[in-house]
Amino acid sequence: MVDGIKALEKRLTKTIPEAIRKAASDAMEKGAQEVVDMMKRRVPRDTGELASTIGWTWGDAPKGSMVIGEVQNRKYNTMRIVIFAGSEKTRVGSRNQFQLARLLEFGTQEMGPKPFFFGSWRANKKRVRSRVTRAIREAIKRENGA
Repeated sequence: MVDGIKALEKRLTKTIPEAIRKAASDAMEKGAQEVVDMMKRRVPRDTGELASTIGWTWGDAPKGSMVIGEVQNRKYNTMRIVIFAGSEKTRVGSRNQFQLARLLEFGTQEMGPKPFFFGSWRANKKRVRSRVTRAIREAIKRENGA
C-alpha cells in the first residue's frame, strides 16, 4: 500500500520499466513528426525560411519560436515534446518584435489569417494521443507476458 502523494510518485517512477518509456517516447516522436510534416506542407512559402524552422524537440523550444502550448505543471511530466515554428531569424517588425509564424497564423489588419500551425495540431491530436496510449498499453502487455 502507498501512503501519500510523494510515496506514490516515487513508486510510479521506479516501477515503469524502460521498455514502456521507450514505447511511449517512440510513439510521441512519430506523432510529433507527423504534425510537423503537416505544418510544413500547409505553411505559406514566400522564401521558405519559416518552413525550415518548424520542428519538434524534447524539453523547451528554441528562443523566439511560437509553440503549441506549455504544460504548466512540469512536476509530473517527465516526457514532454514541444512543437514549434519560427526562430530569431523569422521575427519581423521595426524592432523584430513580432514572430512571422504568429502573424501568418492569426493574420493582421491588412492580411487575413493563413492558419498552418494550430489546425495541423487539431487535425492530428486524436491520432497522436491514441497512438501513444496504444503503444503504452501494448508495452505493458509485453512486459507482463500477455
